[in-house]
Amino acid sequence: MRFLDPADLPFPVITEEDVRVPVGDGVTLSARIRRPADSDAHPVPAILEYIPYRKRDLTAVRDSVHHPYIAGHGYACVRVDIRGTGESGGVLLDEYLESEQADAEAVLAWLADQPWCDGRTGMMGLSWGAFAALQVAARRPPSLRAVVIASFTEDRYADDMHYMGGCLLSDNLAEAGTMFAYATCPPDPELAGDAWRPMWFERLDAARPWATRWLRHQRRDAYWRHASVCEDYSAIACPVLASSGWADGYSNAVTRLLAHLDVPRKGLIGPWSHKFPHQGEPGPAIGYLQEVVRWWDHWLKDIDNGVMDGPMLRAWMQESVPPSTSYEERPGRWVGEPSWPSPHVTEVGYPLLGHRIGAPGDTRGPAGDTSVRSPLSVGQFAGKWASYSAPPDLPYDQREEDGGSIVFDSDPLTERLEILGSPHVDLEVSVDRPVAMIAARLSDVAEDGGATRVTYGLLNLTRRDGKEDEPSPLEPGRRYRVTIRLNGVAQAFPPGHRVRLSLSTSYWPLAWPPPEPVLLTVHGGGTGCLTLPVRPTGEPDDVADRPFGEPEGCEPLPTTLLTPGEQRWQVSRDLVDYRSTLEIVKDRGVERFEDHGMEVHRRAWERYDSVADDFCSARGETAWTMAFRRGDWDTRTETRQVLECDGEDFVLHATLDAYEGDHRVFSRTWRETIPRDLL
Repeated sequence: MRFLDPADLPFPVITEEDVRVPVGDGVTLSARIRRPADSDAHPVPAILEYIPYRKRDLTAVRDSVHHPYIAGHGYACVRVDIRGTGESGGVLLDEYLESEQADAEAVLAWLADQPWCDGRTGMMGLSWGAFAALQVAARRPPSLRAVVIASFTEDRYADDMHYMGGCLLSDNLAEAGTMFAYATCPPDPELAGDAWRPMWFERLDAARPWATRWLRHQRRDAYWRHASVCEDYSAIACPVLASSGWADGYSNAVTRLLAHLDVPRKGLIGPWSHKFPHQGEPGPAIGYLQEVVRWWDHWLKDIDNGVMDGPMLRAWMQESVPPSTSYEERPGRWVGEPSWPSPHVTEVGYPLLGHRIGAPGDTRGPAGDTSVRSPLSVGQFAGKWASYSAPPDLPYDQREEDGGSIVFDSDPLTERLEILGSPHVDLEVSVDRPVAMIAARLSDVAEDGGATRVTYGLLNLTRRDGKEDEPSPLEPGRRYRVTIRLNGVAQAFPPGHRVRLSLSTSYWPLAWPPPEPVLLTVHGGGTGCLTLPVRPTGEPDDVADRPFGEPEGCEPLPTTLLTPGEQRWQVSRDLVDYRSTLEIVKDRGVERFEDHGMEVHRRAWERYDSVADDFCSARGETAWTMAFRRGDWDTRTETRQVLECDGEDFVLHATLDAYEGDHRVFSRTWRETIPRDLL
């Protein structure tokens, strides 16, 4: 990335560190405002990023790259901590609450009313910030003219880190652990003054493990429908610039927005994990901030800059790579589509014949049935639901996973095959248990046998036929027609490689296993079909007119690493007691922020284990340490969650301890039992 000196940007920028924004019920939120120095005399539009991740420290370095950059191009760039986080008042009890969105509307109204704002606002963000922007846009606040969103979903039940295809994701526990830690951190007394300690204890006293609430909603119900824009796409009335990455868990929402919104919109999908595109990993990163400024210039300043010219969707067509848990760069090229669904993409059905993926129209091969009862070990090389590229967390070679799966291989390809979109699999199946799941994986198999997972999908069969709100148990032995939808992807398969479809009845620990091992039978007779969204290789790429610039931003905030961190992603198996374990460590070390002297330590630890093929031995555990100190001020919170199960229930244990120095000042424990709902 090319780092710029803010002095070299078109507008000199001033920074207001802790501006209090009233949002009603006596609560004020803390905002950092960067704006052009002459904006009091020449008002500018305001851009809001609204997240719970602590602008003072935990996102300060990231924010310092893009907020001054946007401000230096003529905008008031405003970073606000959601209530109950950072130096904002109140408590944070859950994600995407009605009160959160009402607060955001109040912030936008306040911004529009400031003398340095011209009355027009935009919202931007990654992940939570993108969710917030899209959800608030659906409420149509009068000042909001456009949004820029990255790594998000508009479907909170089916396409977030909680559930996938009606299966419970382990990221449900992991993300609950993250927010259990973030929601219990103290404000900085340098800004909050003597109120820091009462504010901290208010947060500690209100804290609850969020996993409990999320586990109590195992179906698509009113809880998930709230703030899911997919319930009413027509609510969005402002222009949307949406992006994500193929390595991210949120790879599907961009194309759905392009297909369903009826507003000016553009989509961008690169090879990236859960990152902004200008910081994209795997690379190549792009000049995303230049694109963002062009978007704001057009929609907030009425500049006719051709931002809507060119393709509606730009996507990175990934070339074949050997399996690896991380990539510095993914080779490929940008392709453009004029609309979505694209006229360049055709859904092509490939019959499943015995253990073969046949050519379209092929009827050769055995017509018999194929069965599998997958071991719990299938899924240990699945990687993270949403890759963060730290530690390396992409899926590894799929051959060991394939040993516990039904596998269908194509013949070696005689010509290049490119796909762009969401594959799906149609099957006729039967099972021997009332609760069962299928994990479907699409892999690129090289001539040396290495199998790189391209995409995958999950389906809890009790929620088949789209019955996410009204699941029903399976009747053992009965045949069912089911469709499994895989995540969207752009991938090229070269000549000589094979396309592989693998089906398993477990995918632990990415997804929580059913209560019992399941025998799955896939019935033959030409009933199975893999449908691929094929983009003919002769189609024009439609992106040569304006290539992306190199990534750029402002020089990041200075910090000093005082203690090195640690990253680990370790799979192990004990052949004495047959325990299989995935252990993840994300320790950022101790970092000092040189502008205000605070020292911060973040350590996250996750462990997922099981014993042999005892499906009720599945267990997940997370533990976080968050420490903040400056001089004599020294605070720390330690949070822990353990999720266990039996055939009928989930059981969640949680602890929260807070310290000043070595003295524990707060402690609380929880034990919650939540019935399994056909899960």
